[in-house]
Amino acid sequence: MMRYAWGILLLLTFSSVSVDAQDKSVKPGINDSFRDPKVDDFVERFEVESREVYAKRKEIVQALKLAPGSTIADVGAGTGLFTQLFAKAVGEIGNVIAVDISQNFLDHIAATCKEKKLNQVVGILCTADDTKLPENSVDAVYICDTYHHFEFPLKTMASIRRAMKPGARLYVIDFIRIEGESSEWTLSHVRAGQEVFEKEILSCGFKKVGDHSKILKENYFLVFEKTE
Repeated sequence: MMRYAWGILLLLTFSSVSVDAQDKSVKPGINDSFRDPKVDDFVERFEVESREVYAKRKEIVQALKLAPGSTIADVGAGTGLFTQLFAKAVGEIGNVIAVDISQNFLDHIAATCKEKKLNQVVGILCTADDTKLPENSVDAVYICDTYHHFEFPLKTMASIRRAMKPGARLYVIDFIRIEGESSEWTLSHVRAGQEVFEKEILSCGFKKVGDHSKILKENYFLVFEKTE
């Protein structure tokens, strides 16, 4: 009972203070390269076997267990790698919402999905602190190597929570960051490790319900649901 009461207090404190108070970016400039990206350059970077999440893309999608007809938001969709895989998983009666801060990426996704007749895909141009997802609209949210790009993580997560239907699941994949072990790129690019990011997400009204990290080596793979 004490733990439950403390959880409620933490949620209320977060709701009334933390979100409203987060007016400064936690990592200014982290998204500068996505303001007007050359999509072909990112396709070469993102869609290659040397990138772990690309090499393990089939196992990742299988772990989500997406039901035909469901709606999933791919937040930080980038070149649309997982967007297209999700479209095939949910089928023609399902929906995939590609969310990104770059219109260039969304235009690329729209064009490639049109070529492949994946008509269940739509795009949303988000802002630095709001995914712009409609309230109570999605059965699942997928955030792959993108959480560390959230400049206003508490506000962004609040917008994601609002968009999730009851029972919806949130899937988060991000880089393992450990001082003295991770690469210099990871240490300089990713602002914090799993423990910090997980605490942030939990403080936004979520509970951890699963862990598929064994699928990956360079990344962790967590599953959350929103609390009541």
